[in-house]
Amino acid sequence: MQDIYHYERSRTHCPGLYCGRVVFDNGSYSDCGACPRGYRVSRESKMCFPCADLPQFYDWLYLGFMALLLLVVEWYIIDKTMRRRSFTPEVLALHACALFETVLAAVATLLSTPPVGQVLLHTCRVQRLSDWYTLLHNPTPGYKNTLRCTQEAVYPLFSMIFVFYGLCLASLLLLRPLLVYKVFSGQGKKSVFLTMYAIPALALIHATMGGLLYYAFPYIVIILSVVSMASHFAFRLDQSMCSLFSQTIKESRNLTILVGHWFLHAYGIIAITQLRDPVFHWALLAVVPFPSLFYILTSKFTDPSELHVE
Repeated sequence: MQDIYHYERSRTHCPGLYCGRVVFDNGSYSDCGACPRGYRVSRESKMCFPCADLPQFYDWLYLGFMALLLLVVEWYIIDKTMRRRSFTPEVLALHACALFETVLAAVATLLSTPPVGQVLLHTCRVQRLSDWYTLLHNPTPGYKNTLRCTQEAVYPLFSMIFVFYGLCLASLLLLRPLLVYKVFSGQGKKSVFLTMYAIPALALIHATMGGLLYYAFPYIVIILSVVSMASHFAFRLDQSMCSLFSQTIKESRNLTILVGHWFLHAYGIIAITQLRDPVFHWALLAVVPFPSLFYILTSKFTDPSELHVE
């Protein structure tokens, strides 16, 4: 058994950021160690207390981002594997199926997270970046024995994402093959296989960079939405202002992609501001169409066909 010396059953202050004690029913205390799941150590008393906070608005936005990330990846895979320049019934059905799978997994995740059966979460509030990486902060008293205090200090924001991805994978394997093979005679099967690789990849990213994503996702969403929208416009053969504008308005696929980028851009702005000043921050959403309008209005200055080499 690990020797913790004077950090055993006394009231001695526990070392490290995340080591704490549990109070038993008889009034005694446990050894210094990791708090049970659903508990977090108090900074002052170093005792383990249950997570009873309600999620902040930013926490809900983070959870929504993780769900949107998978959904956007799935839609991108479907769009690239089906190779249709317009919305066909097959493409629309696959997009709708991916949306249904994601919503189903999200609802099931919320209902299965304590308190079970309620769309309600009790959380431990995120206080610092290290809360996501408690494995890296196990103390070594006296430089002899490492005290293992690894725990989910941001309960349940870390674990429920893995539950969500697992349910998404299960719903993918249960629902999508029926649609692909029974209805469309095998069309779109590549999207199923690629998504089966994408979900574990996203889970790995969350496991290693969940804390970084928590703090950076609003900026990532805004930057990637602008870059992706510019790339979408850049692939048009005709870069004239009139052509870009007319093709975007007339073609439902292009219009849907543009509106989707606007939604993501607005999502990032809301996550950054958190609508602390409702009047001003809602007004900021008026700048959402600006990057696309800027590209269309200035496309003639960057069109390679318009360049003249003397």
